[in-house]
Amino acid sequence: MTTDTGTVRAHTASPSTTRQGITAALLLVLGLLSAVAPFATDLYLPAFPRMTTDLGASATAVQLTLTAFLVGVTAGQLVFGPLSDRFGRVPPLVAGAALCVLASVAAVFAPTIGVLIVARLLQGLGGAAGMVISRAVISDLATGKAAARAFSLMMIVGGVAPVVAPLLGGLLTGPIGWRGLLSIVLGLAVVMLVAVLAVVRETHVRERRDALRAERQGSGAGLRTLRSRAFLANTAVFGFAFAVMMAYISASPFLYQDMIGFGTVGYGLAFGLNALALMGVSILSAKLTATRSVAGVLGLGILLVLASTVAFAVLVSVEAPAVWLAVPLFTAVGSLGLVLGNATALALGAVPAAAGSASAVLGALQFGLAALVSPLVSIGGSTTAVPLAVVMLVAAVIALVALLVGRSARA
Repeated sequence: MTTDTGTVRAHTASPSTTRQGITAALLLVLGLLSAVAPFATDLYLPAFPRMTTDLGASATAVQLTLTAFLVGVTAGQLVFGPLSDRFGRVPPLVAGAALCVLASVAAVFAPTIGVLIVARLLQGLGGAAGMVISRAVISDLATGKAAARAFSLMMIVGGVAPVVAPLLGGLLTGPIGWRGLLSIVLGLAVVMLVAVLAVVRETHVRERRDALRAERQGSGAGLRTLRSRAFLANTAVFGFAFAVMMAYISASPFLYQDMIGFGTVGYGLAFGLNALALMGVSILSAKLTATRSVAGVLGLGILLVLASTVAFAVLVSVEAPAVWLAVPLFTAVGSLGLVLGNATALALGAVPAAAGSASAVLGALQFGLAALVSPLVSIGGSTTAVPLAVVMLVAAVIALVALLVGRSARA
């Protein structure tokens, strides 16, 4: 059972287990772990045209390097999450980070498109360990308000990565090329491995694992704990709120440049401003949860996201001047800072005995929905925002419904 307090805990299984806190260094490392895979997803996208020439490959084949990476990230979370529940957090985390480093080396020096596709698949598989286990570590150490603050602060790094990566990739594609961009990913993977070895300590110790396993066997629950309505509802809130952001990211080049008429510099400034909004509101969320309920802050965030998407849809439907569309997009992206960290805290806090597996389900839904919405927003071409408005509005409505379901579960 979870509480909405700020108590830091280790979910210990025996009195001998050492209680730990979430230090600034640990939180920074966990943020890095959660950011590597999203960063690696988007950083090299602007280099796709050059890759087709350099590798003598079709555009479809180059696109498969992204698809393979997303498949690896999704599958990797489903693999490493349950493994971390069974064997502890650190061994699978080190193994995943090492795999990510090796696969990143192969990607940088890939001589053919086929080798690059396989390397990206393994890179995603290894990088997923950091994403899924970083959430589980926080769930091991904190609950309620403390967990919500930690997740919100971690989102400053992990949540901004998919927003900043395309912009950075666009700036660096010319000077360093796609192999240079993948070298940056390699460097991040190395930093991830070193940081894990230097900072992360086991939070799911053997005594706790054994006690939880015995408890599950005694109750016959097992992974059925993941059927918790509170867990499923808050996971859906997180997933569909993230889908709002991914829809925006996917459509933003066409919206800002083709429709609004911004140049590359203007696009970069608009993109960066929205990223700053997400960061600032994430910091605000961490402060708000110190004095207000996590569920209340989450509810406020969802309402603001929904209001922003409704405003965006109305502006699109009345064919308002395109530049006005930037305003509700700014508020929608910023408001997600009140949602992502708090939804994660409530979801994982609902099933503390299976935090790794729960984190895996949350992450798989996150990337699965991201892969679904990305092509949908471009159905109408680059001169209309109607598909984007529909996708964002539907995702926001589903997130609100899921929030209400989750609240009824706690009632």
